[in-house]
Amino acid sequence: MKIISWNVAGFRSCISKGCLDFIKKEHADAYCFQEVKSEDVPFIEGYEVFNFPAKKKGYSGTLIYSKHKPLSVSYGLGEKDFDDEGRVIVLEFEHFFLINAYFPHSSRDLSRLNFKLRFDKTFEEFCKKLEKKKPLVLTGDFNVAHRDIDLANPKQNVKNAGFTPQERLWFDEFLKSGYIDTFREFVKEGGHYTWWTYRFNARKRNIGWRIDYFVVSDKLKNKVKNSKILKDVMGSDHCPIEMEI
Repeated sequence: MKIISWNVAGFRSCISKGCLDFIKKEHADAYCFQEVKSEDVPFIEGYEVFNFPAKKKGYSGTLIYSKHKPLSVSYGLGEKDFDDEGRVIVLEFEHFFLINAYFPHSSRDLSRLNFKLRFDKTFEEFCKKLEKKKPLVLTGDFNVAHRDIDLANPKQNVKNAGFTPQERLWFDEFLKSGYIDTFREFVKEGGHYTWWTYRFNARKRNIGWRIDYFVVSDKLKNKVKNSKILKDVMGSDHCPIEMEI
């Protein structure tokens, strides 16, 4: 299975920049999109569509296109605060659950840090319950750079949203509880990012952050064939990521 994940920063906007051509070219088994910002999404021949828009128009939202019909589908974590923002879709397949997640941003002034940490913990508990049934493939925009090598300027960002000690500690402990950051199984060095600010010509200069991930249960570690960043694909301030399993 080839799965692609992408924070599209508005699906309509991304479509106007060639997203549908990218989808057709890649022939992935599943596409997991975050920050979709739309209730209406196009039908794509050969794919089942699962859209979870936020209650607030033009905000957040997740979307999955899948070639394979899932055994079951669920939306949200079961907590209204988070589910009103359309942040999690789960597809159940024969051998694993596929989870598409768009984690909250803790805000530049950190006014949503507690909300983000509460989401993190709720998400973790949610995953524990699912994993009792079968292993997990998690993907999406986690809105956190895990380690110093996951962003261009770690020292300047220590207390900034997405690199606070609290967010990094949660992600660290989450991975230690039985999950693999698949990209790091294949690439050990820094300099590889998935998001760049539109300011300061950051993308061209590769001053970015790696905040989009494919994470799998330990049990699936040996099933992962590849995990990479498609850094040259344009259309959003994020680039897509891809995993073969």
